[in-house]
Amino acid sequence: MITDQLIIKRNKEQSTYTKDSTSESPKRSIVKSISWRIVGTLDTILISWVVTGTLSMAFSIGLVELVTKMVLYFFHERIWNSIKWGK
Repeated sequence: MITDQLIIKRNKEQSTYTKDSTSESPKRSIVKSISWRIVGTLDTILISWVVTGTLSMAFSIGLVELVTKMVLYFFHERIWNSIKWGK
């Protein structure tokens, strides 16, 4: 039952970008990514500062983490929007 909901069958219409964008716009996903990453990056900077004792190192770690996790979150959201399970 769950596997039927997770697997897109050939005889059903596959999700397209146009259809998927009606559930949540890519712009909304981007804004959510940015707002969440601000919170997450501040947390990473604080933890990095406590661990390393160096504020410049903490900001370097936070900058790298900011970019990579924002991109990952965007694609994670888009993939979940294409999954019918739970909607």
